[in-house]
Amino acid sequence: MYKMKNKPFATALVVVRRTALLLIMLWSAAANSLLFTLHSSHVRAQSALEMIKLNRNFAASNYSVYPDSAFTPLTPAPAGKKPFYISHYGRHGSRYVNQRKVYDTPYNMLKKADSLQLLTPTGRMVLNELHDIIADSEGRWGDLTGRGKQQLRNIARRMMENFPEVFSGDTYIDARSTTVARCMISMGAATQHMAYANSELQISIRASKRDMWYMNHQDTLLRKNGMSSLAKEAYEAFWAKHDKNPRLMKLLFTNPDSALTFVNERWFNYYLIKTGLILKNTHMAHKTSIINLFTDEDVYDLWQIENAHWYILHGASLLNGAKQPYSQRYLLRQLIADADSCIRQERPNVQLRFGHETVLLPLVCLIGVNGFDLQTESLEELEEKGWMASLVFPMASNLQFVFYRSDLNDEDIVFKVLLNEREAALPIPTDMAPYYHWRDFRTFYLNKLDSYQP
Repeated sequence: MYKMKNKPFATALVVVRRTALLLIMLWSAAANSLLFTLHSSHVRAQSALEMIKLNRNFAASNYSVYPDSAFTPLTPAPAGKKPFYISHYGRHGSRYVNQRKVYDTPYNMLKKADSLQLLTPTGRMVLNELHDIIADSEGRWGDLTGRGKQQLRNIARRMMENFPEVFSGDTYIDARSTTVARCMISMGAATQHMAYANSELQISIRASKRDMWYMNHQDTLLRKNGMSSLAKEAYEAFWAKHDKNPRLMKLLFTNPDSALTFVNERWFNYYLIKTGLILKNTHMAHKTSIINLFTDEDVYDLWQIENAHWYILHGASLLNGAKQPYSQRYLLRQLIADADSCIRQERPNVQLRFGHETVLLPLVCLIGVNGFDLQTESLEELEEKGWMASLVFPMASNLQFVFYRSDLNDEDIVFKVLLNEREAALPIPTDMAPYYHWRDFRTFYLNKLDSYQP
């Protein structure tokens, strides 16, 4: 068994815990409630609005900060079985916003209003804060933040603590990343910690265009058909129900009617809320009060709009043929092939893959983890049915397959799935939940992949 070296992570962890502890406790309960909701007719998951009222980080969707503590205990392995192989796909950690229009859109509207002397004192305060936010982000668009690096170190540490048998001695670790800098640095942060904790590990890292066909495949046909005419109509109607915020206009502009001649109310409201939520990933979170302009209901409206958008583009929505999750068919097939190869190895081994939420979310939907293979035409029922993308893809989100056997001759390989380090359910039969037989998974999903017709 490896021995963890003592090195102070306390300073970074205190910062994370101050902002995340309450959310983590909530997410643990929410994840458990969600699991029962999907498999029981008697229990309903906690609502998104209730989660947002406790911590607005949940509403940030793909910009939410990773839940980094207070994890529920893992179920002991079946009798005689020991972990020997881990297959992982994870998203990069917290980053700066990668599109400056998120900040520029409200900033330019406020700047125009300021030139016409249409800003209230609160409006001028917001304009000044946006100026500072943009200045801080300049030259860092899309970059991994310090918090992002620490998230990956913490995940690596917990992986080693949870499955010490896999990380003992000279275990081989094959780490691969997409060619995007924030993913490569995330890979570096995770593997650096592993090497520090156990210097005997044999670690290989790679970021190559040769792996992009499955590590970050973006299916052009599926993307083209994602926002079908039917989906677009339904989404527009859904958004129209949630995008008005006249209170904000009165708060920031001395003459809202005059401001509306150059302010796009929809995008102004949308991007200003997004800005307030995104900043939790950077050190600017403590230097702005933008998010305080909005009520919980305002933030909830934004969450609903974004959740519906993610479902249409990456979920199994019947509005566009329910095929979007198949964008990750190459990755799932590669995961199966890699597992078939690795479980034949004598010594433990680990495969780490670092990529993006636009891969992880459809992969989770394709596999049907925790009921995310939901098929529906109604955007209104997503939350009720438990389809909440925020539970899947916060910054540093990850999917881990942990494999177990009794010895080298054991033919009944079993495994469990961890979504963001919490045990998850799959839509296949098992006599040992949360563990599943690899042969059952392999047969079910290869058949599913073979049946796909573009």
